[in-house]
Amino acid sequence: MLSPSVYSPVQTVSEVAAAKICLSERSFDFIIINSPLPDESGIRFAVDAVSLRSTVVLLLVRADIYAETHGRVSEHGIFTLPKPISKQTLLLALNWMEAARERLRSFEEKTLSIEEKMKEIRIVNKAKWLLISELEMDEAEAHRYIEKQAMDHCRTKKEIAEEIIKTYS
Repeated sequence: MLSPSVYSPVQTVSEVAAAKICLSERSFDFIIINSPLPDESGIRFAVDAVSLRSTVVLLLVRADIYAETHGRVSEHGIFTLPKPISKQTLLLALNWMEAARERLRSFEEKTLSIEEKMKEIRIVNKAKWLLISELEMDEAEAHRYIEKQAMDHCRTKKEIAEEIIKTYS
């Protein structure tokens, strides 16, 4: 059911222990757990997988424990479906999982962008404080100096700040 042209590579394991090893070696966009597994139910692994990695998890559980299991794992963002499951329902779930993964990717990109911006701000602030302490500028002068150097030399404020830090540290 998992077409290699869409879902590649597909890796199958039959125990949570093996799944943990696979997950430690590489990341996966999707994890489908057909619970219970021989060595445990797979619920703890599902929770760990979504909290440690930005992966989307589908947990297939017996119909008689579906409501209880769903209640336990839904707060972690884990999809659950009761077994037995039709091919059509599984395909729909995979479509939902694809949408959820794309949303996660978008959040990851925004997070990385924000983290980079924060790192740049910290570097520029450190350079400003060095200018203030070493050249006795006030904060506005230090800020203006970094901006002007960046514009005059067609470089980023971060690059100028890094040079200032090298010079005065």
